[in-house]
Amino acid sequence: MNIWPWVLVLGLAAWAAHWGADRLLTPLKLLRKQWGLTASAGAAFLALVTASPEVAINITSAARDVSDIGLGNLLGSNIISIPLMVTIAYFASRKQFKNNKEHQEHLDKNILALNKRSVSVLSLPYLGIIALVAILTLPKPWRGLQHVDGWIMLAAYAAFLTHAIIKGKEKGKKVEWNKKQVWLSIAGAFAIAVGAFFIVKATENIVSALNISEIVGGLFITGIMTTAPEIFKTWSVVKGGEVTAGTTSVIADNAVTMTVAFFPLALVTTPIEDFELFWVNMAFVGLMPLLYTLFVHQSKELHGFSRWQIFVFDAAYIVYLLVMVFYVLKLF
Repeated sequence: MNIWPWVLVLGLAAWAAHWGADRLLTPLKLLRKQWGLTASAGAAFLALVTASPEVAINITSAARDVSDIGLGNLLGSNIISIPLMVTIAYFASRKQFKNNKEHQEHLDKNILALNKRSVSVLSLPYLGIIALVAILTLPKPWRGLQHVDGWIMLAAYAAFLTHAIIKGKEKGKKVEWNKKQVWLSIAGAFAIAVGAFFIVKATENIVSALNISEIVGGLFITGIMTTAPEIFKTWSVVKGGEVTAGTTSVIADNAVTMTVAFFPLALVTTPIEDFELFWVNMAFVGLMPLLYTLFVHQSKELHGFSRWQIFVFDAAYIVYLLVMVFYVLKLF
């Protein structure tokens, strides 16, 4: 089988799914302003849409009886996303912002400055979600993704979102809606569904042609492809001066992926066929937000990441790849 047509389909489908998510994002941004949500709380709310491609992919993979692709997508996207987006945000923020004198200090100190609220609102609750997934899936008596686990994780996301909104509620603003935005949102929902179907279909054909397992395909093909389009969004938002919003949205996206996107895989009862591969990936899923939480406090007044800490994020992902290649998959 010639895999290159399917590689092209995969790329186009990923673009279509994220185009659809961007169209759906507009009405939710208006609601965020109307309800008076801060950047961190708004990220948790908007993640319902920004992570919708991952959710749709897992629904499709569960429906097509290839849930291992969805499981790999869930793990793989959550591992690469934080180091990738933090690195992109750091370089995008290396410029002057209008009407922001404090930012020059951040440039002089080589700091990617963030609002300290992102830790209590996003990263710590996200670590709690990962711990809950580990408790539900790793112990031998109930290993795997069961029906009850799915409902528990949906409740966990509801708690995550409620906590974020309560912690980040301000006075709302008046907003205006128009019909064009509504119709584009409907088109966006359709694009997400079609894109997700072809992402899963393309991954099925690629893993078959390469003779690799579905979960490995999900980890390194689907997971990376669904994350890659976020590079441009992060770059654009941070370069526009919204550093905290552009950087922390990845945490909220990952929280949705680990809860809402977990649900369809649990409904079809996804077993863990390769336990070593699963626990290694879960360890790195937890390591990335742990580094985020440990690194973010530069001082009492300043929060964010320095240049060497950005390097540590990237090095952690390289270590992950080496562990997978030499220890788990034993390719050499």
